[in-house]
Amino acid sequence: MSFKETTNNKKALAITMWEFSWLERRWPGAGYEDWDVALSELKVRGYNAIRIDAFPHLIHKNPNKEFVINPHWNTQDWGSPAITKVILQPYFINFIKKCKEYGIKIGLSTWWRSDEEKSYNVITTPQKLGEVWLSVLDLIESHDLMDQIIYLDLSNEWPLEVWTPFKTDLEGWYTKESGRWMSESIAVLKEKYPDIPYTFSFTGEVNKASLTKGDTSMLDFLEVHIWMVNGNNGEFYKEIDYNYERFSDDGYKNLALKGEKLYREKENYWKDQLLRQIHWAAEWSKKVNKPLVTTECWGIIDYKDWPLLEWDWVKELCDLGTREAVKTGRWAAISTSNFCGPQFVGMWRDQSWHNELTKLIKEKTIEAELSGSSLLKRI
Repeated sequence: MSFKETTNNKKALAITMWEFSWLERRWPGAGYEDWDVALSELKVRGYNAIRIDAFPHLIHKNPNKEFVINPHWNTQDWGSPAITKVILQPYFINFIKKCKEYGIKIGLSTWWRSDEEKSYNVITTPQKLGEVWLSVLDLIESHDLMDQIIYLDLSNEWPLEVWTPFKTDLEGWYTKESGRWMSESIAVLKEKYPDIPYTFSFTGEVNKASLTKGDTSMLDFLEVHIWMVNGNNGEFYKEIDYNYERFSDDGYKNLALKGEKLYREKENYWKDQLLRQIHWAAEWSKKVNKPLVTTECWGIIDYKDWPLLEWDWVKELCDLGTREAVKTGRWAAISTSNFCGPQFVGMWRDQSWHNELTKLIKEKTIEAELSGSSLLKRI
């Protein structure tokens, strides 16, 4: 046996992202109306962790209030495509309890979903960001469920304006002001809950520059979202003219007519765009001596069950990315795609595909030098 194998036996988690869909998509046929069905299907596919939106601003305001939620988009199948209503309690705690029944751990995150009152605007300082999240942890602690929580991601894809509505002038995660927000908000949480691993998730092309771009010392691990389409400054989406349209079908028309065709014309080139980013993410992990988590990945960012959209090429890229990440030993939790939920029928129904990859993930021993990480202590 190698030194690494004899000094660390922690295995990676097979994680999926159920974001705000776990609560918003509960109408008949939406995929999450029966949590027992959804969780049993997830478990049989081999997953043992979920990243969910905890709606911290709504819990902070009033966990028992019914909130009217505006649609973030109507082109995608994450969350509700139309106006809806949510109540956090008792559903939030009941969902955590239900996950515990199925042996599934939880990573907390948030997309700051917009309610009619724009409750996220309470966050005016880094300290307030930490305090809003304390409301969530206090609620979980009061129900003796902290053992279910593996980590807390304070803000999805920080600080993209589309996901950070309360602070839209930070430019990038790597700026000095962003670092202050990350550091000071995490400090509030660590004072009361020091054993929880904290991070801010990032997106964008991962390359050599990422290693020295900004300060990550305040983060317990790196949660980077990696996609082929982000390679070479977003080349793939530029070539097919996909622009993340939220309330127009124009982007999906271009994707349906040009996406797979472009990929097939030079598969090796596009695969290399993915592999390069995984390589640099692993190098980044080594440089800062922090484990990686990736819950959104590996090929294309936006996709769904739709005319002219086949899943084969998407699964090819996701298979490649998952296997490459596993090889490095730097990931503590790996997702197979950002489409691993019951609403994505074309991806969900291929159970053997999921089983093959989740088995591979869960058999991988994480590198020994990461054994001191607070994240590894919780998985």
